[in-house]
Amino acid sequence: MSKKKLSINDIANELQVAKSTVSFILNGKAKEKRISDELTARVLEFVKEKGYQPNQLAQSLSTGKTKMICLMVEKISDYFFSHIAFHLEALAYKNGYKIIYCSTENDAEKTKQMITLLRARYVDGYIITPSVGIESEIIAMMNDNLPVVLFDRYLPDIFTDYVGLDNFKGTYDAVTFLAKNDAKKIALITLNSEQTQMAERRAGYLAALKEYHYKPAILKIPFESDSETITGYCVQFLKENPDIDSVIFATNYLALSGIKAVNELGLSIPDQMSIIAFDDHDVFNIYNPSISAVSQPLDEMAKQLFKLLLDKLENKVRLKDLTKVIIQPELILRGSTRQGNHKMEADRRLTRR
Repeated sequence: MSKKKLSINDIANELQVAKSTVSFILNGKAKEKRISDELTARVLEFVKEKGYQPNQLAQSLSTGKTKMICLMVEKISDYFFSHIAFHLEALAYKNGYKIIYCSTENDAEKTKQMITLLRARYVDGYIITPSVGIESEIIAMMNDNLPVVLFDRYLPDIFTDYVGLDNFKGTYDAVTFLAKNDAKKIALITLNSEQTQMAERRAGYLAALKEYHYKPAILKIPFESDSETITGYCVQFLKENPDIDSVIFATNYLALSGIKAVNELGLSIPDQMSIIAFDDHDVFNIYNPSISAVSQPLDEMAKQLFKLLLDKLENKVRLKDLTKVIIQPELILRGSTRQGNHKMEADRRLTRR
């Protein structure tokens, strides 16, 4: 026969104290209710000894809090999002919260359904990379006093708490570095997307090109494309533009497929083709040559995300006070980029297959 689960009533009867007193102590309100340190210690020692596990449903009904946070991202398996999730989970655990993860696949209808489901589970707060088309859901959550922090991208017509990268600076710096090191035709391979982070990366690329009086060469790849399809698009693009000597990839997974395309064409990196990927990746250090990248400080981004949300959850900041945090990128130079302002005579002599 299974052992009966200990209840607050059992604790109160065993220690001969009021049930409400036990409840206040277990919910961290002992000092607020002026319960003595001695009694608090006696109750906590008893529940530790007995292995008491609180009824989370009853606790949430009592406090109005579930201590649950939702992290809703485009794809949780993606390198960027999974590393953000790792850092957030550690921060949440340290502060007594648990995280629910879910992937939206950038599908507005799927996102709406998930929000409806999670709201029914009384999740306390949300960290979301939003897809276009969920504006009304975000507004409704905020109107119902639910803390919402958007990250990586935002919805232009809605004012929310937001944490993101200076995407414009990331591509601007990448183009500037390439141009200063003799690149003459710099391409951008990106997604066919108007998401704000992609638009900002494209804008930074175009602004830097304008300063050097270079013409743009942009390939926009459909969002739903798999890795083999992306490789095919890149091969065709580079064949049609044989004067390209440098490529900036707008995401790390585009870079992974793009490097395969460069190799299929028999091009030497960096002698014939300099490469910079937006978003670093562990495997970029394994490649030969290693791959230069515009890096996002993932741990700092996670800290800022959690701080914004926790301040709202703990009532340290008013819900209506909104904050925008922009984190600066870092250009990490490795073997895939030419350096030193040397002339690329070998590039001019070699032709592509």
